[in-house]
Amino acid sequence: MQKLRLRYAKRGRLRFTSHRDVARAFERALRRAGVPMAYSQGFNPHPKISWIGAAPTGVASEAEYVELQVVQALDPDRLAQVLDAALAPGLDVLEAVQAGPGGLAERMEASRWRIALPGVGAPELAAAVDALMATEHVEVERLTKDGRRLIDARPAVISAEVVDSAELAADSPDAVGIDMSDAGRSCGILVVVVRQTTPAVRPDDVLSALRVVAALEPPVPAKATRMAQGRLDDGGGLTDPLAHDRAAIG
Repeated sequence: MQKLRLRYAKRGRLRFTSHRDVARAFERALRRAGVPMAYSQGFNPHPKISWIGAAPTGVASEAEYVELQVVQALDPDRLAQVLDAALAPGLDVLEAVQAGPGGLAERMEASRWRIALPGVGAPELAAAVDALMATEHVEVERLTKDGRRLIDARPAVISAEVVDSAELAADSPDAVGIDMSDAGRSCGILVVVVRQTTPAVRPDDVLSALRVVAALEPPVPAKATRMAQGRLDDGGGLTDPLAHDRAAIG
């Protein structure tokens, strides 16, 4: 069998799609594209697909990952093309590589999120972020299937930076993850690197922490996009999790 690793995006309205529905969409697309999937053994065989840290429902992503096992060797670039064509717009296959040695999940130490807050100016957001980063512990409440629970969101936040959306639009008019109707002085952009902990600290938990420390209340819902996942480097950045696979093949 051949193992392949894919990076895909979840964009636009499909950010509201649950992970279960995304998985079903991929399975249907694999069948339509005629991908020779490997299947598990037993009474109810299912295609060998492994999902790596799926983004929560309601957020977009440019850095989702999945592993596939197939029964005949495929060209990764060709697989990416045919699978992307079989998926609905908004679920976009960005890259496919043949898997090299080592696991993919162990390379996912943190995520970089870009969170747009329409109606919140950059100075107001920056003051709230300064208050958050100056605090060691911030407990926030999360509603789970077992009821409400408190989690400490602050230790997972490695870095946070505020970018004025007007400047971002000027530098990159097609900036990924930013609704340009929000671009302007009344829309602060928070770029935050969050360690992947258990339980996971999500973008809404970061916003809850800002509310706790600075009473920050966006007038409309924020829009979060995961821009990257990977291991943390010495500078607090993220390494490309597929780089080892490309190097192994090269």
